[in-house]
Amino acid sequence: MSILVIGATGTVGSLVVQGLAKQGAQVTAMVRKTGGLSLPAGVNGVVADLTNVESLRQAMSGVRTLFLLNALAADEVTQSLQALNVAREAGIQRIVYLSVIHSDLYTDVPHFTGKHTVERMIESLDLPATILRPAYFMQNDIAIQPVIEGYGVFPMPIGAKGCAMVDVRDIADIAVAELLRRDRSPEPLPRLTLEVAGNEVFTGESAAAVWSQALKREIRYGGDDVQAFEAQLAQNAPGWLAYDLRLMMNRIQQLGQIPAAGATSKLEELLGRPLRTYQAFVAERLQAR
Repeated sequence: MSILVIGATGTVGSLVVQGLAKQGAQVTAMVRKTGGLSLPAGVNGVVADLTNVESLRQAMSGVRTLFLLNALAADEVTQSLQALNVAREAGIQRIVYLSVIHSDLYTDVPHFTGKHTVERMIESLDLPATILRPAYFMQNDIAIQPVIEGYGVFPMPIGAKGCAMVDVRDIADIAVAELLRRDRSPEPLPRLTLEVAGNEVFTGESAAAVWSQALKREIRYGGDDVQAFEAQLAQNAPGWLAYDLRLMMNRIQQLGQIPAAGATSKLEELLGRPLRTYQAFVAERLQAR
């Protein structure tokens, strides 16, 4: 029986597949179409779609453990609930679900509230699952690196409350550890929720300062204008997505993304090493130019 990874081609999911393969696990990566995808040696691919229930049934046949990562989509709630229901019908009792930090607090942000709805299903049905709640991805800032270097501005309007930014490689490593822990257990394990965040909290100003130090020139914070942020995104993304992310940024400015006390020490105990830092991420990005 295998570990099925849904969301296997994305930033986090692809790292989860690689991590599981390195640990010698029997892994199946769910993809939406054949061709053009290079999977690690020993990893099987299965073609299925979260909007196609019959394809999900086929993909989950013979699966022991499930990693569910659902990319942002207008019908994300339906897709995720269908996947979990099909998993339950298939008798899968080992699940890791990738949610988002403060999903219960960002009540006006569609994809946060959607993930909280999925969490509520897991909790109300007492599904044997680990819920991972990551904070702001450090890798979000790869897209803005040209602006930072070219214009001297950190343009992500994250405000002054602060985000405990986390490296996606740490998220993936934690997901792999939880998948293997559940997969190797002879019995289904109790439900667990983990806030996945970094050790240091960054504001717009302090994030800009990290880039300033690394580049050895001034990088200023671009400010809190979420309307301009939405307009910029809408040039290359669907309007619903640009608006969703605008609402997210507004909540980040109001509430921040800060984990509960002791959350990161649990992660480091699980990983057996320190969490990656934003300073190291920025230095790595500059070396990769």
